[in-house]
Amino acid sequence: MEIYQHFREEERPFIDQVLSWQSDVEMRFERKESDFLNPREQQIVRAIMGNDPNLKWELYGGPNDPERKRAIIAPEYEEIADQDFSVVLLEATYPGKFVALEHRDVLGAFMSLGIRREKLGDLIVQDGVIQIVVASEISDYIRMNFTGVKKANVTFQEKPLPSLMKSKEVWQTKDSTLSSLRLDVLVKEIYGVSRKKAGMYVEAGHVKVNFKTVENPSFLLETGDLLSVRGKGRSRLDQINGMTKKEKYRVTTSKLN
Repeated sequence: MEIYQHFREEERPFIDQVLSWQSDVEMRFERKESDFLNPREQQIVRAIMGNDPNLKWELYGGPNDPERKRAIIAPEYEEIADQDFSVVLLEATYPGKFVALEHRDVLGAFMSLGIRREKLGDLIVQDGVIQIVVASEISDYIRMNFTGVKKANVTFQEKPLPSLMKSKEVWQTKDSTLSSLRLDVLVKEIYGVSRKKAGMYVEAGHVKVNFKTVENPSFLLETGDLLSVRGKGRSRLDQINGMTKKEKYRVTTSKLN
């Protein structure tokens, strides 16, 4: 199928999933809502759905254009509104003067409950407040069972979605010239380590691309790919801006500070 050639081999199962949603909605005339999708998965949904005249589709995960969003696919005669999405904002406070919490601490505590990452939207930890956007079907379970992070006791309460805070995290952008789009080359450039050390990080399973561990240093990156290196934060390949006369890649990358 033509759509496959635009994406990686390992992305075929998700492509098939989206095609299945599309087919089910067309045959049954019933809308379908996905779990939370990462940006790469959202890109695949956009590519497949395109301007399908028989269906409507929207992405939403809360206000402020969040990173993770759910998709709704519906028959073309239906309207899709933000309130149709099964998303809930939960909030808890913690004593910030006595306990230092980071995004990864809260995410780790969440995952320890045995809930799939796909049920969690954006997560913000700042100024003594934890906010998580979750699938509404697990909201009650989280409020009953998510009671602590590190040494902090927390009690989550449901809040109106417009109460979602804007993250204070800042993406710092940089233009670079690279010999290739290999993963080890990008890690070297973005995180300021040697090519050898970058390769070691990858081979040790410390690097994720689009939230999946990649252990091949020669893995080729594409526009929009999200990277994370354990203990060093997240980054992104924003744009590939063509080639130099010496056949090197001009790229724009961002790192989360």
